[in-house]
Amino acid sequence: MSRDAFGRGRVAAAIVVTLALVLGGLGVAHAQKGSQANPPATFKFADAKVVPSRTGFAPVVKAVVPTVVSIKSSKVIKTGALRGRRGQDQGQIPDQLRQFFGDQFGGQFSFPNIPEEQRSEGLGSGVIVSPEGYILTNNHVVDGATSVQVVLSDRREFKARVIGKDDKTDVAVVKIDAGNLPAITIGDSDRVEVGDYALAVGNPFGVGQSVTLGIVSATHRGMRNEIEGYEDFIQTDAAINPGNSGGALVNDRGELIGINTAIIAHGSEGNQGIGFAVPVNLARNIMDQILKNGKVTRARLGILPQDVTPTIARQFGVKDSQGALVGEVEANSPASKAGLKTGDIILDVNDHPVYDANQLRNMISSMQPDSNVTLKIWRDGAQHTLPVTLGELNPEEATNRGGAGRDNGSGDALDGVSVENVTSQMARELKLPAGATGVVVSQVSPGSAAASAGLQRGDVIQEVNRRPVKNVAEFEAAVRNSKDGTLLLVNRDGHTIYVGV
Repeated sequence: MSRDAFGRGRVAAAIVVTLALVLGGLGVAHAQKGSQANPPATFKFADAKVVPSRTGFAPVVKAVVPTVVSIKSSKVIKTGALRGRRGQDQGQIPDQLRQFFGDQFGGQFSFPNIPEEQRSEGLGSGVIVSPEGYILTNNHVVDGATSVQVVLSDRREFKARVIGKDDKTDVAVVKIDAGNLPAITIGDSDRVEVGDYALAVGNPFGVGQSVTLGIVSATHRGMRNEIEGYEDFIQTDAAINPGNSGGALVNDRGELIGINTAIIAHGSEGNQGIGFAVPVNLARNIMDQILKNGKVTRARLGILPQDVTPTIARQFGVKDSQGALVGEVEANSPASKAGLKTGDIILDVNDHPVYDANQLRNMISSMQPDSNVTLKIWRDGAQHTLPVTLGELNPEEATNRGGAGRDNGSGDALDGVSVENVTSQMARELKLPAGATGVVVSQVSPGSAAASAGLQRGDVIQEVNRRPVKNVAEFEAAVRNSKDGTLLLVNRDGHTIYVGV
């Protein structure tokens, strides 16, 4: 390399270093200029001496949360149906596996690696109602469980035992061996009103203790026994989700008013703003019986009650659609012995008004067998008083009685309804008592008023406007003479009810 070339290289290097320094200086100057454009941030902090606002529910929550627990349960589930048995029919290959295995197994398929039993884990909540360790929860939280574990809010864990449970109200009592526990204050659910504040406390989805706020949306809510055998729910829009079952529903004073039990989800797994809680007064009644007697007993009146619709109210001459209409009186029951008759309307029990059939069932079931009650009834256009000594309900009787269904056809006196005479063979199939007469409904048009009123195929109409009908001719004549609606006494699956059209 020549000296000239070497000199030129040094000059070029000097120029590059100079440019780098100049550009670096410009960058620093730009950064300094930019930082001067952003003044320091200032903050306003709360005064540590100012007490928290008392308009919220923090004090209530602090008192309630330690009384609500998480409940972990486990049960053993039989899976033998999925296992193949050597030398026996092992079932067809499932459709979802056929694409992988085809039919090379000759249509037979076994699951040799699936154990005959598997353990299932469940999670719910509960409420400590006694310092001695008694906890209220839902029956479905612990039903069938082989082990139950309770986790307190301070994360201590205890093995629990189920003291007793009642599947008709979905209430269960469990106990842990611990003393001096924080116990919730029990309120009076009979004093709860629509519009009251309601807070739901539990362990939704297993995420940990959570509190949600809403109001009481309704009281004495029944879902036609689609949820429980006896329904007298407090409805709330406070968020209730899976895992909340058995948790506390409290008022704005932190008093327990209900045990969270169910939601309407419409296919969703979470809250839709319609949640239900068992009233604490009902839960206490169940708990008291379990602790005292080791079981739950209920009183029995021996009738099949139904709601009083506006049509039925007009037919019976009552002013409003309240009370419970006696659709059937069981033979040799307390009701029959007291003189209660089909067609009576029960207006109140012991001076407590009866609004519908569901409330009557709840009122009677909450009483003890051999209790003496006074019924106010409506019969033949006047009020009467009837004393009754209640009996004891067989647990198997605490179920809904459904309808029947058949398909035939003839006659059309009532719009959209076809009937035919009852033969002796029909009477046996329809479970009618010996000597029963009437006409069987063979067809009901889906858009007819009779269908809307609840009349079904297979119903046997025994009375029209409280007058017996023995055949199609008498039925048609009675319907033609109806002026202000038609009141039908029908026998459905061996039990009688009224239908107002």
